[in-house]
Formats: sequence, structure tokens, C-alpha cells
Amino acid sequence: MNLFLFGTLRDDALREIVIGRAVGGRAARLAGHGVRRAAEGDHPVIGAGEGAEGLLVEGLGTEEASRLDYYEGAFGCRRHPVRVTTQAGEIAAQVYAAEPDSASDAAWDLSEWQSEWAPLVRKTAEQAMALYGQGDSATLARRLPMMRVRASSALRAAECPAPRHIRADLTRDDVTVETARRPYVNFFALDEYDLEHPHFDGGRSGTLNRAGLVSGDAVTVLPYDPARDRVLVIEQFRFGPFSRGDLRPWCLEPVAGRVDPGEAPETAARREAEEEARLDVGALWTVASYYPSPGVLTEYLWSYVGVCDLPDGAETLAGKADEGEDIRTHVLSFDRLMELITAGEVDTAPLLLTAFWLARARAEGLPAA
Repeated sequence: MNLFLFGTLRDDALREIVIGRAVGGRAARLAGHGVRRAAEGDHPVIGAGEGAEGLLVEGLGTEEASRLDYYEGAFGCRRHPVRVTTQAGEIAAQVYAAEPDSASDAAWDLSEWQSEWAPLVRKTAEQAMALYGQGDSATLARRLPMMRVRASSALRAAECPAPRHIRADLTRDDVTVETARRPYVNFFALDEYDLEHPHFDGGRSGTLNRAGLVSGDAVTVLPYDPARDRVLVIEQFRFGPFSRGDLRPWCLEPVAGRVDPGEAPETAARREAEEEARLDVGALWTVASYYPSPGVLTEYLWSYVGVCDLPDGAETLAGKADEGEDIRTHVLSFDRLMELITAGEVDTAPLLLTAFWLARARAEGLPAA
């Protein structure tokens, strides 16, 4: 198969991930078409135009074409026959194209995409192609949003490690991975490794089997009204306590949600406050960033206190119906929150951590609002 590439697959690293080997090509042009940004998403689509410049990849095999169909199909793209022009003349090829109305009016530029989005897309493609043969394009399309969240979290972890002051001078490169498996992928994923790592005495651990739930980075924000000394907490059904066997799997928590790809944690905190509590948050006071359960969970949290107005009647029902959220909010005096902690009704870690931070801040002097 000869394939004309006009978009992200012109990136050498991404093309190698999707096809399964390094594949070169030569310059080609598709007359009567142009490259546009998709109406939804950050990927390019082919549309009407004066001419689309691209890369012609020749001689692809059946398995390589199948891998490409699987990946491109998740974006609603199918192969169509075209004739493209090269320096040597015109040649028959295939091109992946989505429905015509999926293109916006904005032009798409490869170099801009490579500087802004390529690392995320490559990391996401690694996850996607690891599942090739275990589902169709429709299944991959459903999984892609959370794959992008997990990819974004992995990139953020590599770029922004916590500082080291008393910890050993060891990195992930000191860990030897013997086998790695991802036996389950849906909203969350499950990773299982056979690995070994150095001991503090200079020895090695020997082979260890470890498994963990792979999630994405997230934020929590406790809305606080300094003038009234009130907080807002949310109540909702939680599967973790339900699965554990808890008699009352409805939990009291701060506002919380995942950090979307390309989104700053502070932006996510403000967005979630509006979605889950119908609140506009002013100043954000940083509580901490941390792993809530590093022995089993990859999730990394940024916790904040968000300054806002909490008058009488601020309680509401909220949540995003398309995400299955059913949220009730409670406006409490800070003293009442601490009474609930003492009574044991508050038993979620981010709310406990944030409440104790706020208790100290109230005693020592609140930050500027």
C-alpha cells in the first residue's frame, strides 16, 4: 500500500509507534485539498484547498495497514484512494480522511503541533498501539480520552519531580524491569511489573512482583469564605468505599477532579469548583502536592483552599450528568467541619489534609485573599 500522510503521522517518532517500525517517505502533494484543524480535538483533517503538502510512504504491508486502520479509525478516519504528485510524477495512493464536516476553518501546522502536542500524542499512541489486536477502533476511541490523561500525567511526572533533600540519590533508571504488563484498560488501567531495585545497603531486591492502579493527575479544592469562616464540602457516592464493603459509601470530600491534558492544576481547580459546586473561586492557596497512596496508586494530587463567597443558600445539587455525577454540597462553619472530623464522619484523606492545613493557617494568619 502507498499512503499519503498530511498530518501528525508525518512526525517520524509517531509514525514509528503506529506502524511498528521506522518508515521513511518522500515529499508529495495532493491537489484540490488542504489541511485543517479538526472541529473537535487537536488533530488535523483533510479538507478543500489549493493543495496539501505531505509525505508519501510506499510499500506498506497488510499488517502495517491494519495497524494504521486501527489507529486512524479511532479518530473517525477511513482510507480513500487518491492520486498524488511527486517529483517523479503522479502516483496512486491512499489517504485517511474523516467526514467533511469534521474540519474547522483553522489551518493546521506540523511544526506548531510538534512543539505543543507531539510528546502527549506520542505517549498516548504508545498506550493505544500496545492494545492493538485486543479491540477495534471504536473501543480505542472510547479509551483515548483517559489514555491522554494518563499520558499527560506521565509527562508531567518526568518534567516536574519533587525536590530531593534527604532521600537517596536514586532514580527510576536504577530500577530493572524484567517484564511489564497492562492486563486491564478502561477508565483506569492496571499495570503489573516484575522488577528489582537497589537496597539501601548496596544490595539488590531480587525479582519482585508489583501491581498498581494507573490513574491521572487530579486536583482538590476546599472552598472557604474567610469573612464568614465557612467551608463548602461535597457529598457523593464513591465506588471505592462501596467495593470495600462500607455500609455508607457516600463520602464527604473537597471539590475534586482530574487535570485535563494541556491544563494547569490551578485551572482545573477553578473549573471543578464551577462544575461541582457552582462557585467562582478567587485566590487559590496551595496546600500540598502529593501521592495519596503511593504503594498502589499512580494518582498525584494538587490540593488547594479556594477563597469564595459562601452566603446562606449557597448549598446546591450539582455535577456533570454525562460523567454520572450526583453531588450535594454542604456549607459548614469551620468549627463544624472540625467537629465532623473528630466524630469520624470525615474520612477522606484530601479533606482531612486540607482541613488541618486551614486550621493552622487560621491560627497563624491566613494568606492574602
